[in-house]
Amino acid sequence: MTTPSFGKGLINYTASDSTFSTKVSARIQSRFNSIWNYDNNEYGNAEYNFIVRRARLKFDGWAYSPKLKYKIELGLSNRDLGGINSFTNNAPNQILDAVIMWSFAKNWELWAGQTKLPGNVERVVSSANLQFIDRSILNSRFNIDRDLGFQIRHKSSWGNNFITKEKFALSQGEGRNVTKGNQGGLQYTMRMEALPFGEFKKKGDYVEADLEREQQFKLMLAYTYNFNADAVKTRSGMGDYMYNDTGLFQTDITTHFVDVVAKYKGWSLLTEMTQRDAAVPIATNSDGTNTGDIVLVGKALNTQMGYLFKNNLELALRYSEIKYDQITGSSNPKEITLGLSKYVVGHKLKFQADVTKATIDNNPNKIVVRTGFELHF
Repeated sequence: MTTPSFGKGLINYTASDSTFSTKVSARIQSRFNSIWNYDNNEYGNAEYNFIVRRARLKFDGWAYSPKLKYKIELGLSNRDLGGINSFTNNAPNQILDAVIMWSFAKNWELWAGQTKLPGNVERVVSSANLQFIDRSILNSRFNIDRDLGFQIRHKSSWGNNFITKEKFALSQGEGRNVTKGNQGGLQYTMRMEALPFGEFKKKGDYVEADLEREQQFKLMLAYTYNFNADAVKTRSGMGDYMYNDTGLFQTDITTHFVDVVAKYKGWSLLTEMTQRDAAVPIATNSDGTNTGDIVLVGKALNTQMGYLFKNNLELALRYSEIKYDQITGSSNPKEITLGLSKYVVGHKLKFQADVTKATIDNNPNKIVVRTGFELHF
């Protein structure tokens, strides 16, 4: 057992006979939000909100052999525990990750359990490693999140620097902690990544902000295809269940993502585009009448850029927009966010603030000012 330095875990332990290891870590995120909603011709009085956004425990290491790794992450905040329903046995939504990862051959891994699907890069980036207070509106409405199932991951090297990564997932299709499944069909996910200039330092393609100050230009280009057969939720594996007079309405839902990540000498860029389609986006009863549930189909764009100064202060700008299909009846939001972050010990101890101006159908909607901190042992 070792007592690690700050940010390296609370406890690092390896068994005396070297049959397993574990690292225990904890983190908290606290937020303070101020919102000015636009009403008629002016912004109204501010609304304030204090919240523990995330409080989590994580256990990871290996068992039997370093080739068999595991990860367990538990959510403790009310935001993590919410979303219960009969399909989760009406129990707190506590488990985030419970997955084993087996390196069964060189550059090959098999994952089994509950964890994030290989979806858009912004979602796969840990919430501890964001350069803004939270993720974009693209992610909140279109990401494919976590699910239960299997994943196969492979890495290929082409010459001295060019690297590709291939990720395939077969999952249940209804999100995390489901105990009564499978209600619809299965979900299939494929992600292809190309890194033409080699690996990012310390997996920086999945860490926002260029904390490693890449001295050579690094780039990741990626595409994700997700197909959820006979999906029963309004946002593929997320959203609300769609009920009709015979039970659950089912339809095939397809989601595409295109991602770009680039870093160079303190500069960072993340851009992602997505599109969701459904075979039958409007849920109906057996007689053809509408139930009122609609699959959230449409397109979205998010792009953000930041620069990290030598004193570890970062200034970042983000633009996000969603264009729903007309059948959804939803308005189209846009957001411009200016963020400021002070990294004391990288992402393990940081203080952040951002201000967002939001519009709906190009009309003023609200102004949001957020501040918060991350403390990650």
